[in-house]
Amino acid sequence: MKSKQVGSPEETISEVFDGAVVMIGGFGRSGVPERLTDAVSASGVTNLTIVSNNAGTGETGIARLLREGCVAKIICSYPRPAESGVFKEMFDAGRLALDLVPQGTLAERIRCGGAGLGGFLTPTGVGTELAEGKQTMRIEDRDYVLEMPLRADFALVKAHTVDPWGNLTFRKAARNFNPIMAMASKRTLVQATELVPLGALEPENIITPGVYVDRFCICS
Repeated sequence: MKSKQVGSPEETISEVFDGAVVMIGGFGRSGVPERLTDAVSASGVTNLTIVSNNAGTGETGIARLLREGCVAKIICSYPRPAESGVFKEMFDAGRLALDLVPQGTLAERIRCGGAGLGGFLTPTGVGTELAEGKQTMRIEDRDYVLEMPLRADFALVKAHTVDPWGNLTFRKAARNFNPIMAMASKRTLVQATELVPLGALEPENIITPGVYVDRFCICS
C-alpha cells in the first residue's frame, strides 16, 4: 500500500466540489482542521452543506467558510458561539439555512451513519419543534423520536499523529467528533501534526484506522 500523504492542504481538499456535504471535526477551537477549512475557503467552492458541532469561532475555520459564501446550509448543535457573530449575521440576512440538532443526537446520527445503521430512537426533542415531521414511537411508557443517520461526501479531520497508511491518533479533547466523522464520510481528508514511520504506532493506540482515511497532509 502506498503512502496517502500529499504535499499541502490545497491538494488534500482538491476533490471537494460545489454542493457537497462536508463534515468538519472540532469542538469549540479544539480539533478544528483550520488549515483544511482555509483551503476550502480559498478554493471557491459554493453551496456546501456543513455538518459540525458549531458554526465557527472568530473569523476563522467554519466562520470563514460562512463569511466567504461557501456554505448554503449548516447542520449543528451550537450555531451561535459568543466568540463569533458570523452565523447570526448571515442567518438573519437569509443567506444560510440551519438544521439545529441536539449535541448528543448529532453525535449519534453521525455514528449511525458510519456504522451503517438505519437510525435510532431517542427521547430528546419529543414534544418540541425539533420533532416536527419526524416519526415517533411509544415504547413501554415513554415516547421516542426516530432520528436518521448522517453521512457526508467528505470529512475534514484534524489528527495529532499519522503514519504513511493514514492510521491516526488524536490529542486529548481534539478527538471529539473527528473519529466518527471519518467513519461516516465517503472521503476522509486529514490535517495531521506529526508523521511517524509505519509500525511506530502501537495497534491498540490507533483511534482511526487508515482504512477510513483517503488523503492527509502535515501541518504545524
